[in-house]
Order: sequence, then structure tokens, then C-alpha cells
Amino acid sequence: MSYLPADLPAPTPDEDDAPFWAHCNERRLMFQQCPRCRTLVHPPLPVCPGCQSLVRAWVEAPAQALLFSFTWVQTAAHESVKSCLPYNVAIVEFPDMPGVRLISNVIDVERGALRVGDRLALAWEQGWEGQVLPRFRQVKNAT
Repeated sequence: MSYLPADLPAPTPDEDDAPFWAHCNERRLMFQQCPRCRTLVHPPLPVCPGCQSLVRAWVEAPAQALLFSFTWVQTAAHESVKSCLPYNVAIVEFPDMPGVRLISNVIDVERGALRVGDRLALAWEQGWEGQVLPRFRQVKNAT
């Protein structure tokens, strides 16, 4: 089952972010990195913000991340998500990839259980017109 309804409109990739979505469909979370100055970039851009290079490369993100910030959505902005309320929108960061943050969701979690700094693991979900989406789950501490 999808975290949010699978009938939501799919992203419309452009020249810059089409590789990001294609990698997601391969279940590989990849971010743009300038091969010249090594600056990591997300969302994808046509020009490196660090050195203005037009050359683009892609590097794989680690499967582990941290919860940078989040909110719980209480009011549906779209009729098709009413049945999913409340749901969270999370900003995820990757400690080994400075400056890279991704907006996603933490799945399989109850309201009140999220904390900034939580360790997260990448999870893939089929959704949006067949587009595979990166989601995250909390990593529970071993006791």
C-alpha cells in the first residue's frame, strides 16, 4: 500500500531532474555532484552553483539518513489525500553528503513518534503513475 494515494499526479521531469527520477525507478537514490569542484547539488541544476561548470555527474546516496525537520499535515490540500490524514512531510539529510536535503515522508510511524535527529533508512514505494518514490523508515535503536 502506498503512503499517499497512487493516483496523485506524477512529477513532470525536466531536463535537469529527469535523471533523478530515472534513478529512483531503478531504486537508486542518486544526487548530482559536480565532477570539477565536488559540490553536491539537490534539487538538480543545469549549472554547478560552486564553480559554474556545465558538466554533471551523479553519485549514490547512503541508505541511512537523519531527520532534519518534519511536519504533520492535518488539512488536505487535495481531495485524494483526505483519507491519509494526518500524514508527515519530512526533510531528510545525509551526513556524508553535506548540503543535500530531500523532501520525503517517514512511513510506518505514528504521530508523535518522530524526533529531529532520528536515524532513518531508505525505503522504496511504488506510487504516482508508476513512479518509484524514495521514502524513509525510522531505524529503531537496538536494546
